[in-house]
Amino acid sequence: MIAATPLAILRQALAWLDQGEDVALVTLVGIQGASSRSLGAQMAITAAGAAIGSFSGGCIEGAIIAEAQAALAMGKGRQVRFGAGSPYIDVRLPCGGGIDLAFTPHPSAAVLAQAVERLQARQPVCLYVTPAGIAHDGDGFPLQLAPPLRVLAFGQGEDFLAFVRLAQAYGAIVEGFTPSAMQVEMLADQGVPAQVLTHAGRTPQVTSDPWTAVVFLFHDRDWEDALLAEMLSQPALFCGAIGSRKTHADRLARLRARGCDDAQLAALKGHIGLIPATRDPSTLAVSILAQIAQEYAR
Repeated sequence: MIAATPLAILRQALAWLDQGEDVALVTLVGIQGASSRSLGAQMAITAAGAAIGSFSGGCIEGAIIAEAQAALAMGKGRQVRFGAGSPYIDVRLPCGGGIDLAFTPHPSAAVLAQAVERLQARQPVCLYVTPAGIAHDGDGFPLQLAPPLRVLAFGQGEDFLAFVRLAQAYGAIVEGFTPSAMQVEMLADQGVPAQVLTHAGRTPQVTSDPWTAVVFLFHDRDWEDALLAEMLSQPALFCGAIGSRKTHADRLARLRARGCDDAQLAALKGHIGLIPATRDPSTLAVSILAQIAQEYAR
């Protein structure tokens, strides 16, 4: 993981609470003008000053930690404006905007634990945030949290390995499927669960959901058809396969012959990636992951 995710922040807040630490959750509930972060971004901060998450490139985090420590010391939450229109004239955002932060000291561990449990079970969560507390219903800022990005990667060769490694480093939940037993072992050594595909017509027991990206990185098309037809029958954030436009047109024709309908075929992206005409595995991996990250952010 290259940066703290919403789920990671809630997990860390829970871990600190379990250790007997005093914790405040800070939530971005309002934006005036430009902002480095989106509404709903969070930090978790302890009375000792340990913190996870951010609201800028580092220019206001020190002031936010101090404000959270003050809220914990008083045992009372508050909402504070930073940047444009803030009473803190010495704390400015480089973008020139203003952000409203809700400081919630001593959030309910039970509420956070249930939210974490739902997210880990691939279910979305809505929490209502006020300076006085965080709850599953009621008034306050509606904090919408989606399950973490999951990637199911099917393929073989260096393109497949490069993409899986990058997706894991990015922080996605990654599962690999390949006919290469050697590559399954390589991924297992790197902490990535992977399965060996034994027959082209036999599909593994795997399910997708609206927050899962499905990526096919086969150059041998014999492995694609049955697997693609199965995955297209399930919900997905993204489903795509590498190859030229002609390769994709041939792929669609084969899938139509297998019984895939127009809606399923329209959902399958071909010639994937944001960078056109990539020629090396690393760039291809970045290109595809960027497209998936863009879809997930939407």
